Amino acid sequence: MKKEINYPWFKKEDIDGFFALFQNNLANFAVIAISMLGMGFPASIVFGRVIPGAAIAVLFGNFYYARMARRLAEEEGREDVTALSYGISTPVMFIYLFGILGTALTFSDGDPEMAWRIGTAAAFLGGAIEALGSIIGPWIRRNLPRAAMLGALAGVAFTFIGGELFFTTYEMPIVGLLVMGIIIIGLVAKKKMPFNIPTSLFAIIIGTVLAYLFGAVEISAIREGLDQLGFYPPMPTGAPLTGLGYLFGGTAGLLAVVIPIQIYNLIETMNNVEAMAACGDDYSVREAQLADGFGTMIGAFFGGVFPTTVYIASTGAKHMEAGRGYSILNGIVFFLAASLGVIGFVAEIIPLPVIAPILVFVGITMVGQAFVSSPPRHAPAVVIAMFPYLSDFIATRFQSLDPEGFAEVFPAAEALGQGPMFTGLIWGAFAVFVIDRKWNKAVITALFGFGLSAFGFMHAPQIQLQITSEFALGYLVLAVVIYLFSIYYKKYPELTEPKPIFCEINRDELENLSKEEVK
Repeated sequence: MKKEINYPWFKKEDIDGFFALFQNNLANFAVIAISMLGMGFPASIVFGRVIPGAAIAVLFGNFYYARMARRLAEEEGREDVTALSYGISTPVMFIYLFGILGTALTFSDGDPEMAWRIGTAAAFLGGAIEALGSIIGPWIRRNLPRAAMLGALAGVAFTFIGGELFFTTYEMPIVGLLVMGIIIIGLVAKKKMPFNIPTSLFAIIIGTVLAYLFGAVEISAIREGLDQLGFYPPMPTGAPLTGLGYLFGGTAGLLAVVIPIQIYNLIETMNNVEAMAACGDDYSVREAQLADGFGTMIGAFFGGVFPTTVYIASTGAKHMEAGRGYSILNGIVFFLAASLGVIGFVAEIIPLPVIAPILVFVGITMVGQAFVSSPPRHAPAVVIAMFPYLSDFIATRFQSLDPEGFAEVFPAAEALGQGPMFTGLIWGAFAVFVIDRKWNKAVITALFGFGLSAFGFMHAPQIQLQITSEFALGYLVLAVVIYLFSIYYKKYPELTEPKPIFCEINRDELENLSKEEVK
């Protein structure tokens, strides 16, 4: 039975919660704008469609989670309920930027209009997967090894995010190196900045000022930024419907990115909702996944190309004792900022090498998280899951420069780079199951590799039937041989397990060693 309570629309603690969430969202919106402009998308698409569409998704989600908070407060008779934080998923955002929009640009021969339509279709499909994930999410989480999923994502982080943006950092050495140093001090070493200014904001301010002082950026950029100010009302579009035709046609290989990364996104939502439950606010995981999915789909029909999720910052807002007001305020502020061109203004005046070190940090954390979140014995699985994206990076960045020479130096790079997310998941999962002596699951994983290759989800430029391809047959042979191995090991079991390939060090010993080094 619901109890009568006075759950406020807004309270002073919501101010802290708002600024914490606002900074996160602002950074994402700025990165989106700067990156897309750098990739070749015109301002009319970035500021007139993508940013307003993303703002619509954020507005919907912030309002919906404020409503969920109100309902939970009434059901439990509490006034200290904190709404879930919501916005564009940062890791997934980078995958969509470089793995989907970048690939779509290549497919369309640099046509930003077609690439944008493909992006909206990918976002819509991703939202649908998120919504459906409310049904199948728990099963996926139980059966897909963490090392495989995080290892495949780490491959993207190491190449397209951390690696490539580290190169960008050196395009303005005086500015980029200083900003990189500040990021390492504040975000890696966790040291406070002067006046307790957030590290990212401090780094952006210092880097931007230096860029103008040293002439790395012309003062005219400020005038160009002011030109972005205007009125950009969100307008509904049918782009996702036309984009689906491309997505299931010539760019079907992108499904190998959309499906796994969206599975990651729904699990991220699941984890963050569970974290809030540990803090006392027990929300429905299924409802949150549905809300994220519908928010993404709604945003796509207004031009958005990025999925949304429950933020890990939700627990931070809880510790700040925020309520629902911070969520409502965040949605309204970003809707206004997107509609008035404020995001475009910020993106124009800040050079990419100033933002790049922040993205390098994201790459560092994604790669590092893949290892620390997996059992030490699964480290080889994380590494092998990363390799396909290295091949994809090499192929997409260098093949067009000299196709014949590239084929001679890297004869298999193109095929390995097609559907790299699936390939990484297959090899990562296979390695985990072999390490853990789960032979039947290893056989099944190899058969999945055969099926995905046979239907062109990987090692092929598009979805097509290719059962007799060398790649498909290779996975089939692997499955048969592993099955024979399982029979052999069952008949002739080893009396003692071999030592791991790495020297494992006790974590307590590592902590003590670190303390001694600090001294």
